[in-house]
Amino acid sequence: MVAYGMEVNGQRDVLAVEPMWEETEESWREFMRKLKRRGVRRVRMFISDAHQGIQAAVKKEWIGASWQRCKVHFMRNILPKIPHREKARLAGLIIEEYEGKYPEAMRCLEEGLEDSLQFYNFPEIDKRSISSTNVLERTNREIRRRSRVVEVFPSIGSYLRLVTSYLIEYTEDWANEYVYIKADKLGPLLEEGLFQAAN
Repeated sequence: MVAYGMEVNGQRDVLAVEPMWEETEESWREFMRKLKRRGVRRVRMFISDAHQGIQAAVKKEWIGASWQRCKVHFMRNILPKIPHREKARLAGLIIEEYEGKYPEAMRCLEEGLEDSLQFYNFPEIDKRSISSTNVLERTNREIRRRSRVVEVFPSIGSYLRLVTSYLIEYTEDWANEYVYIKADKLGPLLEEGLFQAAN
């Protein structure tokens, strides 16, 4: 598992790289407790997929934090319930038109819509930066690509060293070229002492 956070200057940073044998509420809570021990004090928004263990852990470990359901994962949850030939049309039509025809997809949409729109509570920040876990998805794809080359690792430690080395290189490259969120956009949130994020 990889957690990203944002520094006060708007730079994205890797907060943790941890092996996780199973995604349970307790394993996620322990992951989050380790983030706290590493110095993360408050999270304003936690962005993830809709795994119930993550949701429960966020509610218990980061009281008061918004939970943003990744909009990309959300659409992936809905669209498999729609026949392929209808997906393009669905994107432009409202729930009422389809609730009789595709009740499972519309139920999924209604149940998850509020969680997938939490980024609107932060209008100062570009929604593309905080509405999905795309950054983590790209990172995980690259980790898988690099680890497939090795095939067999002698230990978990050796695997973590490869992943950590890649993340250090990636973070340095990103830090030299980009700012994830401009610091002036974070200003009002930082002054209130309310914004620190991990995903």
